[in-house]
Amino acid sequence: MAHAYERLNEVPRPVGRTRALRHLTRSLDALVASHSESYTVAGRVGMLLQHALADPLLLEPRHCEPWEDRYRPHLVHTHPAGRYSIVALVWKPGQATAIHDHRCWCVVGVWQGLERETSYDLHDDDDDGEPYLVQRSSAVASRGQVSVLVPPDEDIHCVENAGDGIAISIHVYGDDIARLGSSINREFGDDLVRACAVPRSAPVSWRTYGGRY
Repeated sequence: MAHAYERLNEVPRPVGRTRALRHLTRSLDALVASHSESYTVAGRVGMLLQHALADPLLLEPRHCEPWEDRYRPHLVHTHPAGRYSIVALVWKPGQATAIHDHRCWCVVGVWQGLERETSYDLHDDDDDGEPYLVQRSSAVASRGQVSVLVPPDEDIHCVENAGDGIAISIHVYGDDIARLGSSINREFGDDLVRACAVPRSAPVSWRTYGGRY
């Protein structure tokens, strides 16, 4: 199956046009102009995004359209210098991401519907020394709820539509998605997940393993 972000970097650099998006991007522009530390920026982005999610006219109708076969990303806005990007992800029931992590900080807020995030830890204490994933948590988020991810913290997760209707979430990424094409750093195969495993040691970083999986 084709990657949902495929060819997203070929979309002309967009500018948010709704009143709510213009207000949000003005605040984000001021934030990234005055701060550069990832945890500080991402935390404040979360507060700004949570306020914006309350506006029912946040997105243009064209940014609410799904795909039939996989979740659909809409590149809504990019900072003129690429300091951040805003992407709307639209999900039909049953659609989900692969297990993945991110190349930059990411702030996610649900604007419509329900989304389930399942997080994983990477372990390497098996007898054969090969890495495997164990589910750490799973939670359903509804409209207005926000989560923050800041690499290099371990942020391995997958996201899926947890409801019966269309779900739409707003993702603010700390990089230029118009140039990169995707925020995803690495995908992890479902075969790495061990549903009943009881780890014998603390989680490790996937960076230890390079391309071994």
